Amino acid sequence: MRANRIVSLLPGGTEIVCALGCAAQLKGRSHQCDFPPEIRALPVCASSRLPREASIAEMDREACSLRQFGLPHCVIDAERLRQIRPDLILTEGPGGLRGATQSDVEQALARVRSAGFHPKIISLSPVRMADLWQDIQTVADAIGVAERGRDLLLALKGRVVDVIQRTCLIKRRPAVVCLGWLDPLMAAGHWVPEMVDFAGGRNLFGQAGQPSTRLEWELLCQSDPDIIVLMPCGFDLARIRREAAELVERPEWRNLRAVKTGKVFLADANSYFSRPGPRLVDSLEILAEIVQPLLFRPSHNGNGWQKL
Repeated sequence: MRANRIVSLLPGGTEIVCALGCAAQLKGRSHQCDFPPEIRALPVCASSRLPREASIAEMDREACSLRQFGLPHCVIDAERLRQIRPDLILTEGPGGLRGATQSDVEQALARVRSAGFHPKIISLSPVRMADLWQDIQTVADAIGVAERGRDLLLALKGRVVDVIQRTCLIKRRPAVVCLGWLDPLMAAGHWVPEMVDFAGGRNLFGQAGQPSTRLEWELLCQSDPDIIVLMPCGFDLARIRREAAELVERPEWRNLRAVKTGKVFLADANSYFSRPGPRLVDSLEILAEIVQPLLFRPSHNGNGWQKL
């Protein structure tokens, strides 16, 4: 059965729906859903408990506090969901750190149950790029546009193959560290380590398919990477540049090879790396431009990435 009224409570899900040509069927979104721009006019059905303008260290402390007390990161507007009466709700998987999870949505719906209002809930929780392909087809099938899903996947996978074909025979790969958080330092996980490999680099920290992990300064200094990419979760380029100001003041930072050679980069994690949707392929292309600049034109320079 075709879903005609969709609420997406995670940005990647929203972008999947729009990439499938079904933006008109979206009737609600989360506070984080801002792409494509036209969906910003939709009602907001979920907001964050985390203070948006707090420092990166303060946000980390607040997130830890919420976990300690078993509180969700998102507040769901159950009454607005009842008014919209969606037939499909897209949520984040159970391991989600920022979005509304299926459990959060089910609890909210329990407060406003009414006759005939029983929306289907699909939880999206990719941890590798292959999982993204499955999620896209799952959403396409649920909406009733399975063929569009297959066409979208063919186009996205073709772009990934293009990158891999250019980098697969590289013998000398630069050592790369991708930082998914800056205070404390965390090595980016999930799909990022495999992206580094696809892009022609050698990922030093973080494991494909696993969450981001804490990275001690001593270990970063010992590894002395060729390239460092700053991509703190959910931050755009301007915010990353502000937060990086404290990094550059540290004496151990100034002694790193990547810093001395001018190979520290900012990558837009709000639009790209933190969003498991179609633009993860753009994220791969961004990394390829950074890691192998002789093989890839800098088409995303300035909007997807910048030098520090």
